[in-house]
Order: sequence, then C-alpha cells, then structure tokens
Amino acid sequence: MTQIDPAVGLAFVRDKTGVLAERMGIEFLEATPERVVARMPVEGNTQPYGLLHGGASVVLAETVGSTGAALHAGPGRIAVGVEINATHHRSATSGFVTAVATPLHAGRTLASYEIEISDEAGRRVCTSRLTCMLRDA
Repeated sequence: MTQIDPAVGLAFVRDKTGVLAERMGIEFLEATPERVVARMPVEGNTQPYGLLHGGASVVLAETVGSTGAALHAGPGRIAVGVEINATHHRSATSGFVTAVATPLHAGRTLASYEIEISDEAGRRVCTSRLTCMLRDA
C-alpha cells in the first residue's frame, strides 16, 4: 500500500470532492489508502417514506471507496469505478450514517474496497463492494 500521511489524505479529499458528494452532505473524517471514513446526514437523503434512500447509501459507498482507490493509485493516476454492489440490511431515519472503506485488493491496475455503512447506534445499514480500475491520468 502507498504510505500517505492522514493529513495529506484529508487535504486530497477536500481538493477532489465532487459536487454530488457536497450536495449529499458527505463529510470526510479520515482518508488513507488503508481506511477512508466519512459520514452523511440521513435528512435530505431519504426516499418518500422517510427512510435513507438506498441510492444515497451507494453514493456514499462509491465516494469513500473510490477515494481510497485514488489515494492508493498515487499522484498522476486516477481511479475509475467499474463495479459496485450493495446489500441494504436495515433502514435509517435520522441522524448520520458513517461509511468505512477498507481494501480487499490493492494492485497496480485494480483496487477493490469493502464499505460498511452504520447508523449512529453502530448497527450496519449497508455493506457494499467497489472495484476501481487504476489508470494514468
């Protein structure tokens, strides 16, 4: 794995966060190639029944997983998502959900991350897996 100072990782994230992540209210708490942590409010990211939208969970998962892959890829390289899946275990109706992305495989051309999303009580809301292709910029 590429060694990166956690402060450098958070600076990278602040510089590269896209409009969608900002619109969803995603806030990064930790960012290294080995572990990316971010949280997102449930409010504003719900479906008509007041539950956290499954698509919002997938946006959060892809955001943290692709950030980990990009940090692993290193300078002058980019990470492009090629596959994502998500299993929704329970609903969330308020507060924040927190995503933790950790690598399953971190190679030269491909990186896969497992993302666990939990509610404020620590109950798992969603489990996702993201695979990114790593390319030269």
